[in-house]
Amino acid sequence: MRADLLAILRCPFCGTHLEVVDNDALVREGDAVLEGVLGCQCCAYPVVAGIPVLIADDPTRRAMHALEAGRAEEALFGLMGRAGDAARQDRLRALMRRPDATYREALDLLCDDAEGLCFFYRFTDPTFVTIEALLRSLAQAGWPVQGRALDLCGGSGHVTRVLSSLRPAGRTPQPGTVLADIGFWKLWLARRFTTPGVAAVCCDANSPLPFAPGTFSLVLLADAFPYIWHKRMLADEMMRLAGREGLVVMPHLHSSEGENHSAGDTLTPAAYRHLFAHHAPRLFSDARLFEDVVERSAVDLTADLTPDELTGESSFTLVSTPRSDVFREYRVEPEETIAGELTVNPLYRVDRRNGASVLTLAFPSPEYEAEFGECRRYLPEEVRVEAELTHPIDPARLGSAYAELRARRVLIDAPIGYGARTA
Repeated sequence: MRADLLAILRCPFCGTHLEVVDNDALVREGDAVLEGVLGCQCCAYPVVAGIPVLIADDPTRRAMHALEAGRAEEALFGLMGRAGDAARQDRLRALMRRPDATYREALDLLCDDAEGLCFFYRFTDPTFVTIEALLRSLAQAGWPVQGRALDLCGGSGHVTRVLSSLRPAGRTPQPGTVLADIGFWKLWLARRFTTPGVAAVCCDANSPLPFAPGTFSLVLLADAFPYIWHKRMLADEMMRLAGREGLVVMPHLHSSEGENHSAGDTLTPAAYRHLFAHHAPRLFSDARLFEDVVERSAVDLTADLTPDELTGESSFTLVSTPRSDVFREYRVEPEETIAGELTVNPLYRVDRRNGASVLTLAFPSPEYEAEFGECRRYLPEEVRVEAELTHPIDPARLGSAYAELRARRVLIDAPIGYGARTA
């Protein structure tokens, strides 16, 4: 945790500034706090692995007491949900020592349910494709990415990686992007693999958010709002953080008027819009956004709809800001630069045949295919590449095929050490 992150943090309960407690738990590296305790006028909170944990519950208190007793590893494993699991702790300990450890290996140790599948294949699912195009469009307006951005309930940082790439040319890394989630293990994965070193805050979106007002020019909450119980409070908090001139972006809001996988506690489009009524919200059809991205490489933010016009749709996107200059049509060109490492989309099985590579689309489970099968709109069932796709993949070896393989997401720009398949 760097000093610039500490400057914007506030206690979620009393609202006062947080200060680093100078005690035996404190471990610094330069100006960053790796381990320690933060105090305000009502509470104390631990910082573990550089992540402030601004939650008041028993696991957090146990972690803080472990830090103060000099047992930092116990605090880490406890917050990861692996307290008492000696076998899993041994495997995690070994993984943390390995420079060649992958996101996929760590995810397998930290997540035991279907959420892990969604995370690993996240970079090319239809929802992510639409969100990425939407954010890249909003960045063209300039001002939404001039200040800090918050990825709220951002999981292990896949969309955070997109937000972090949208900093204006020539800007220093700060003010940068902040990732927030209630799952400590997700934030640890993000900082270690997906978006290395990102400013991360462990907090509960069902409580007041631990940030100063007007801190962010863009506040993003993708996919998660229907799972929040205190929706009115969270809507007010998001508008507070964005301020009068900021931008609130909420892609993929499950609607109570349509069918959704793992729908959560849904509302009608009219109810969602009402929550943000003081911040000039506009609603967009997810189906139309996806269609425009896939067929036209475009995002049309002039095509907002009334709640009645969204009747029957399973999900939609809410964009809220008093500034009207972002609501225009954007062209989104396929990305060809490589920020991490080029790899085969992990949804493909790769077979070598006479110096070529044959890639076959293979879903990890029937349930995943049922939820994300629309990826077939851009992912071919089979493709032959006249090259051996061994690691590392060199775009020059692919010639004219490279651009289409990237545009159709057969090849992806993955974080280094992600663990996606290569031949």
